[in-house]
Amino acid sequence: MKTTITGKTIIVGNNIDTDQIYPGRFLAITDPKEIGSHCLCGVDEAIAQNFPQGGIVVAGTNFGCGSSREHAPIALINMGAGAVVADSFARIFFRNSINLGLPLIVCKGISREVEAGQELTIDILEGTIKVKETGKVYLCDKLGDQAMKILEAGGIKPMMRARFGKPE
Repeated sequence: MKTTITGKTIIVGNNIDTDQIYPGRFLAITDPKEIGSHCLCGVDEAIAQNFPQGGIVVAGTNFGCGSSREHAPIALINMGAGAVVADSFARIFFRNSINLGLPLIVCKGISREVEAGQELTIDILEGTIKVKETGKVYLCDKLGDQAMKILEAGGIKPMMRARFGKPE
């Protein structure tokens, strides 16, 4: 896992729930690419089709509230999200995302500061986000050691496979 992530932003609002991230009507889909094509369509049908690969979703408060199903972070990963940055996350969504290898960064107030299309560089180890267009640097919450270990392994399953010597 890279400890710095650079990507163009899309901006979504507060209280974006898991059904807006990946609506329940698509739960029968199993193809990862198709799952990603429906990501965030509960917010705007065109987001996934226009999402820049490796892009960064910037959100307000309580991103990922609602159902605890893992489909929401799976959809974000398969849409091509490099990370999600928000003022705050729902706790279960946060853990599901980290366990699946999707970096989530808490950066209070960020949703009021950046604009859609700006390029952000996240330094996960330093806990900073730099906006290319303005040069402004924001301090963020650093991830804990265990979350970093999981992300570095590519998720909880690859970490456990490596730990116990099991093939994929």
